[in-house]
Amino acid sequence: MSPFTPLRLGALCILTAAFHPVPSAPSRIAFASKRDGNWEVYAMDADGGGETRLTTGDGQDRFPLWSPDGTRIVFGSERPTGWELRVMRADGTDVRPLCGRIVAKGHREWSPDGTRVALASSRDGDVEVYVARADGAGLARLTTSPGEDRDPSWSPDGTRIAFTSTRDGNAEIYVMRADGSEQTRLTRDAARDEQPAWSPDGSAIAFVSARDGNRELYLVRPDGRGLERLTDDPAADHVPVWSPDGTRIAFQSVRGDDYDVDVVRVAGRARARLVASPGYDGMHTWSPDGARIAFVSARDGAEALYVVSAEGGRPRRLTAGAVLDPRWSR
Repeated sequence: MSPFTPLRLGALCILTAAFHPVPSAPSRIAFASKRDGNWEVYAMDADGGGETRLTTGDGQDRFPLWSPDGTRIVFGSERPTGWELRVMRADGTDVRPLCGRIVAKGHREWSPDGTRVALASSRDGDVEVYVARADGAGLARLTTSPGEDRDPSWSPDGTRIAFTSTRDGNAEIYVMRADGSEQTRLTRDAARDEQPAWSPDGSAIAFVSARDGNRELYLVRPDGRGLERLTDDPAADHVPVWSPDGTRIAFQSVRGDDYDVDVVRVAGRARARLVASPGYDGMHTWSPDGARIAFVSARDGAEALYVVSAEGGRPRRLTAGAVLDPRWSR
């Protein structure tokens, strides 16, 4: 039997790898907390135990992101000259700078092989896409345009990077080779197209667009064909995050001042409200086996860390104090 099963969405066909949960594999959640008086990076077991403080700095340390093998974490560190991207071992040792003047809240990703990190930085005067070697030995600028280039997302094979650019006067989705060559525009619309996220099997790129009058999720092939609308709801939908098996996307759903987390199945577009409360629910991240989602919620008065089944149900609170930027190890 083939390990891939095709899921057809009209003109768009997505191949999803056979999904086998790994119940015995340990996993950790990294996050930022200011419980000790300053925003620092922490990590804990997925059941809420084994909490460890990983950074100790004068400025804020936030936005942790695990390497594919779980041995390292990149994070943003506030310096007098702006935000800097740093990398450390998973135990908080061997901290090294990678790039200065990063877009602190911008999207960045490890390469699939764990050797590089794609990011956006204004270090040369304009926001452009860079790739930093994870060992701190080099930094390459990939884009040079009069607009802003940001939100890089690696293809699963590591050969290409999708990104958002305003070089043609409006935010559109582009794709380039991992060395910055062959930069190709995929979308063309008067509305903003942004936040590209490559599917785990490489056959599609999810992105956010208001082209139909409201921010919704769309899919497009890496060659620019097969454009399809994935969500259709009065809420504003953004921040798409693929499940590890590529069958679902978790995303932020916003209705006025109410922020919730929804999940849509790529095949059939079935949409479900995963977590909802009168306040903020967001910063969602999938567990490695796709069975759970960690998120931040202000439902009990503080923006604490919660975990919920990907099928829904009652969330479990893991932290007592304020938490931001959770990321599950792979």
